[in-house]
Amino acid sequence: MFVLSILKDTVAIHPSHFGAPADQALVVELNKKYANRILHDVGLCICVFDLSEVSEGKVRYGDGYLWYKCIFRMVVFRPFTSEVIIAKVKSSDQEGIKLTVGFFDDLYIPAAYLPQPTAFDPNERAYFWLPDSELTSTHDMLDTPVAERMYIDQGEVVRVRVEADDFFDDEPGPPKMAEGVQVKREAKRAPYNVVCSIAEQGLGPVSWWNGAQGGEEAMDED
Repeated sequence: MFVLSILKDTVAIHPSHFGAPADQALVVELNKKYANRILHDVGLCICVFDLSEVSEGKVRYGDGYLWYKCIFRMVVFRPFTSEVIIAKVKSSDQEGIKLTVGFFDDLYIPAAYLPQPTAFDPNERAYFWLPDSELTSTHDMLDTPVAERMYIDQGEVVRVRVEADDFFDDEPGPPKMAEGVQVKREAKRAPYNVVCSIAEQGLGPVSWWNGAQGGEEAMDED
């Protein structure tokens, strides 16, 4: 779930911070710049792990700052493909289920990656699974007794497998024009999305399987 990424940057230290150790001042500045930021093809930056290399500080003409060239390791949230993680259900709609791990909310389970047969209940705003059922029609599944349904409710702790992750770099700015006609702007996408699945044995709400208490404790630790 978490990895160390090697990054490099040039960092400016304000004169008011000259009294602090250089390494400490650099870590503070790097965390200000990178913490809770998505880097394309890297992931969600959490915090600086350590400094690998730091050049001698140099003063540039006109600003009085000390400038350092740094190579450092950053703790990054980027689950790898096929990794099994614990998350919570944030919301559900016809497209699938949105999850959260507390500090990151752009995890999704598309409807195709749910156990089958599964249907979306518009009244409960939640999906439900019918184990050992051969029904395939959503209409037929919505006619089944509620007691036979295994719901995936909002706030429920779930165990999911990572299928893929996607980075998007949508350009900001005014609406684009094509041959004098304004092009409709697409809805802005999150810069980093993680696609998950629960379509296997042992995945889904931890209450469905043995060890539910262990899953809740793991979620609390996250």
